[in-house]
Amino acid sequence: MRIGLLGTGPWARAAHAPALSGHPDLDLAGVWGRRPEAAEELAGLHGARAYDDVEALFADVDAVAVALPPAVQAELAVRAARAGCHLLLDKPLAPTVAQGRAVVGAAREAGVASVVFFTTRFQPEPEAWITEQARAGGWFTGRAQWLGAVFTSDGDPFAASEWRREKGALWDVGPHALSVLLPVLGEPRRVTAAAYGPGDTVHLVLDHAGGASSSLTLSLTAPPAAAGAMVELRGAAGVTCLPEASEGAASALARAADALLAAVGTGVPHPCDAAFALRVTEILAAAEAQLGGKTR
Repeated sequence: MRIGLLGTGPWARAAHAPALSGHPDLDLAGVWGRRPEAAEELAGLHGARAYDDVEALFADVDAVAVALPPAVQAELAVRAARAGCHLLLDKPLAPTVAQGRAVVGAAREAGVASVVFFTTRFQPEPEAWITEQARAGGWFTGRAQWLGAVFTSDGDPFAASEWRREKGALWDVGPHALSVLLPVLGEPRRVTAAAYGPGDTVHLVLDHAGGASSSLTLSLTAPPAAAGAMVELRGAAGVTCLPEASEGAASALARAADALLAAVGTGVPHPCDAAFALRVTEILAAAEAQLGGKTR
């Protein structure tokens, strides 16, 4: 399958371009970026063609992978779907519910497949654990801490990201935590958000339809020594924690590409499709509204 890459930033360079160009069932046919010179450079490194016209790229490929800020992703995903391209998207799907719904609607109307790259869901050990805990059931509480040091580490490549500075951890690492908790504990009936602080740190409490409750602590301003991710479940089966992944983002993205190929080939939506990502967006937007619509 011919695939195009939209985006040329640190995430595209570290994960998307290596995973897509090295995938045995994909042909990385083109790269488009908002900076043409960066597209030329990245395309040259991976044997692809640089495009300065995104519509021309859509016309030449079967699918697109997106590594762009959420608002840009949402707008281009709608256009790509209408052009008949399958979608390999990043989280969060969009910065607003309306934009997320537009992506889902465009994909459905065009009949194209979608997979959203929630990294943890495409790492073998965490995904196997999620499947096992969802099957076990009987959970009483869940607790997630997703603490990054993007804004407190020297030289972090994502620290200059304007959308991360505006939207903060709620929208950046919140999707990761939700992608783990929702398939295990089920749909939240109620979302409660506490005030920001320190920095962009935010705390959420979810009341799940199955009877369990969960709490989330999210931050991009943790001290580097305190950074890391943890998910703990307690219930009838005892206590269990999300295992660490043995592989990095590029390998996980290659598996997300596998999932897109499978969805295209079978017509069966992947659990992490755009519709699931829209539900995550709705939860994040509800939390943001409780914080007075403020972002960090």
